[in-house]
Amino acid sequence: MIKSKKLKIFNDPIYGFIGIPSALIFNLIEEPYFQRLRRISQMGLSYLVYPGAHHTRFPHALGSMHLMQQSIQSLRFKGVSITKEEEEGLLCAILLHDIGHGPFSHAMEHSIVEGVSHEYISLMFMEELNRKYKGKLSVAISIFKGQYPKKYLNQLVSSQIDMDRMDYLKRDSFYTGVAEGNINSERLLTMLNVYNGELVVEEKGIYSVEKFLMARRFMYWQVYLHKTGLVAEQLLIRILKRAKELLEAGEQLPCSGALRFFMEHKISKEDFNQAVLDQFAKLDDVDIMWAIKCWQDEDDFVLSTLCKMIVNRRLLHVKLKNKPINQERLQKHFLKFKNKYSLTDKETAYFVFSGETHNQAYDAEGQHIGILRSNGKITDIAKASDQRYLKALSKTVVKYYICYPKVAV
Repeated sequence: MIKSKKLKIFNDPIYGFIGIPSALIFNLIEEPYFQRLRRISQMGLSYLVYPGAHHTRFPHALGSMHLMQQSIQSLRFKGVSITKEEEEGLLCAILLHDIGHGPFSHAMEHSIVEGVSHEYISLMFMEELNRKYKGKLSVAISIFKGQYPKKYLNQLVSSQIDMDRMDYLKRDSFYTGVAEGNINSERLLTMLNVYNGELVVEEKGIYSVEKFLMARRFMYWQVYLHKTGLVAEQLLIRILKRAKELLEAGEQLPCSGALRFFMEHKISKEDFNQAVLDQFAKLDDVDIMWAIKCWQDEDDFVLSTLCKMIVNRRLLHVKLKNKPINQERLQKHFLKFKNKYSLTDKETAYFVFSGETHNQAYDAEGQHIGILRSNGKITDIAKASDQRYLKALSKTVVKYYICYPKVAV
């Protein structure tokens, strides 16, 4: 039992009251590593498109844990074996699954550190906490790594219909106001079952799964990969890149100690030791935004202009196309901006560029979603559904973008 007189429940706008199931969970939530998630945006700079999207990773983690509690209850009701130790392992794993996210979540995942995913950093945080709590997170770590003997437990934390996805779709839909992303998570959870050691959805839940996959498709193209959010993310990446170049050239830029550490050191997976983890734990959205506000007054044209674009939301013009960008058109915008401000090619490339983005709503060849038929057979959702569009959702859709200044900066 929790002996502390502090808060034992959270009032969540999505699910109502979320209870803390154990003292270990309570203590993990109290950890500075976890409290840091209050200062990590769930959707990066998407608030520049959807003003309400200011929610953080903190309530998402709690919401995912709440859904996990419901899924455990539903599966146990159907006779699925989940021990008390496994239950706590599941709850700890899903609670901490995003603890390794850096500032603005995915937007800067490979800008602060090089080639180190947030999943890898989450695992490092979990292992450090496991040492502190004398092995009580061992089961959680095994599940998080996908190595626990019961595959369906791993799938509850990471699969194409896991608690993480169920929460972020419903939560992000709520805060953006994009109703197409709303899903019936309660219906989905009651339809979960286990067959031959794998997580499946009972046939009665097939329409809920269809809605889930379509909601995911809508949210990616309408929200997560929205062209304005995309260009804002690119500007953020370029701001950090330019700041690093100036620091390497001997310029003195104001920034927090934690941010300066990562600006002045190239950190790869091999370099990510305990000392680096401690520095990373001090880093959040506040460090980045404070630096950007300061840097807009720097003498360097590139850095100051990029920062003003973010602060004042005067972003680059962006166009999304189904075909690769015409290079002659790109060069036209490139030369126009370069000549207007007497910039070098390297400097101009910060403002005029192209790229591509892609999305696959359903990975039929990866961890597919199995539908448990009434005859006891398992059928992939893409085949079980009478909706032909589900097969199309398994194809990767690629779109191409071009970015350039709208008017004089």
